[in-house]
Amino acid sequence: MADHGWYDDSDHHEAAQQAERATRFGWSAMAWSTGVLGCALITTAVLCAATVAACVFVVVSSHY
Repeated sequence: MADHGWYDDSDHHEAAQQAERATRFGWSAMAWSTGVLGCALITTAVLCAATVAACVFVVVSSHY
């Protein structure tokens, strides 16, 4: 009767669940930040391409 709590692993189970939640939060934070950085990179590339096209247009139209 004195060994009733010997095999009680509820603390381990709770810690495992907390670790799983932290892992899910970490992965979702990494995915979100990667997505935001990807969108920023695409936006920057489009703005640079538009700037180059505008500069080429100005140079070409100034020669006529």
